[in-house]
Amino acid sequence: MREKKEREQRYPSDLTDTQWAEIEPLYTGLREYTWPKRELTDAVLYFVKTGCQWRQLPHDFPPYSTVHSFYRRAKNSGLWDRILQHLVLKTREDAGRNPEPTYAIIDSQSVKTVAASEERGIDGGKKRKVGNGTLS
Repeated sequence: MREKKEREQRYPSDLTDTQWAEIEPLYTGLREYTWPKRELTDAVLYFVKTGCQWRQLPHDFPPYSTVHSFYRRAKNSGLWDRILQHLVLKTREDAGRNPEPTYAIIDSQSVKTVAASEERGIDGGKKRKVGNGTLS
């Protein structure tokens, strides 16, 4: 029996076989593309990691217009949110923690800042000149 050969990573941003196996089930229900979903996902990860322009994607990825369309459809369908949520739950389980957090911490300084800014308005309480040249 032939041993399954691991896929070669072309770029550091490419998913490993293990990583792809973890998120592949989340792609069910999406329309079929001419290009494999893994190739499209690798291209999106390359784009996000490098910050390049869509048109500057390397030529060994699918065409940039196809990758951009896939990214936009996945964003609108909530796919990226589902992937991130799945990975957070898996990471918590792997660490031996409850998959769902049981409490949250709120920084009291942030809470105070929000309340105080409502009283001052958009300008943050800065002094401004009124019609006759005095400060208010």
